[in-house]
Amino acid sequence: MIHTVNKSPFERNSLDSCIRLSEKGSPILLLEDGVYAATSGTNVSDKVSDAAKDHPMYVMGPDLEARGIASDKIMDGITVVDYGGFVDLVVEHGAVNSWL
Repeated sequence: MIHTVNKSPFERNSLDSCIRLSEKGSPILLLEDGVYAATSGTNVSDKVSDAAKDHPMYVMGPDLEARGIASDKIMDGITVVDYGGFVDLVVEHGAVNSWL
């Protein structure tokens, strides 16, 4: 199962819940306002970096671009994907759990 988080970690606790409750090894995709969690140098960076040790982490490139976030601001260990990459992840993992 792939987990998606579309809420900013600075406004909601969706990412916290996802990290805490998702099964180790299951991928997490940050999209829409959830992409803010992928940026380095924030108060959630350590939490996301730690989560990336147990979960493959992805971020939607078009959502980064729409918010003016440059790729050099993305933390190491997070893979940027496009819409095709998102589809590939869903096909590979079979189910999507959206954390609202």
